[in-house]
Amino acid sequence: MEALRGPAIVGGMAVTELILVRHGESVGNVAREEAESSGALSIAMPMRDPDVPLSELGARQARAVGQWLAADPARRPGAVWSSPYLRARQTAQLALAELADPPAIRQDERIRDRELGVLDLLTKRGVTTRFPAEADRRRWLGKFYYRPPGGESWVDLVLRIRAFLADLDRLPGPGRNLIVSHDAVILLFRYVCEQLDEDRVFEIARSGSVTNASVSRLVRDGADGEWRTAVYNDHQHLEEFGAPATEHPGEIDVAR
Repeated sequence: MEALRGPAIVGGMAVTELILVRHGESVGNVAREEAESSGALSIAMPMRDPDVPLSELGARQARAVGQWLAADPARRPGAVWSSPYLRARQTAQLALAELADPPAIRQDERIRDRELGVLDLLTKRGVTTRFPAEADRRRWLGKFYYRPPGGESWVDLVLRIRAFLADLDRLPGPGRNLIVSHDAVILLFRYVCEQLDEDRVFEIARSGSVTNASVSRLVRDGADGEWRTAVYNDHQHLEEFGAPATEHPGEIDVAR
């Protein structure tokens, strides 16, 4: 059987551009960095992961994304999708507030962050201390296929993304879509759209995590419907509009 070449093009209305934006810096990003640097076993967060808001800097980064979008009409999205997690929704809201007559924000749970199950809120040291068998199992299976108890593997995220993209192509509407999501999800959009393999996706991951409020653009043109990455993990717009870039891996050992 011939390999699938990404989402099917339905009725000539397929999406031709994805603008992928990671949420701005969150208070959870800051808390994780503090916990890891101090050698703590767990991250002090008094709320569920879906309820974690942006930090003050993260809000500035989100507005910078909006200023970047507003600076060139060719960047304006016809549709906007957001993870239902608060930090992503806030990023989308603050960014779109910079546009005149912005499109509505649509939420889709399939582009939410990866669920870590029993490893949630644990640092790398916390995982090896409290769940040494899971740390061993993760090393054996590798990041791509390892699923923590009650959580998800990267393969699970891939399945979500494939379903989301297939539905997106079935919707009549604009070719350019803005998607506000999370670091591993954005990386795995590349995996799906570019038909990458496990080794290649981790080669990209080792080059650095997806920066807060960075922009990645995937475009699809021509009769073959092939996707290509025009821009990946770009954050020049943050400096341009006065919001320093921050690199906070959203989960433990994102690069494998």
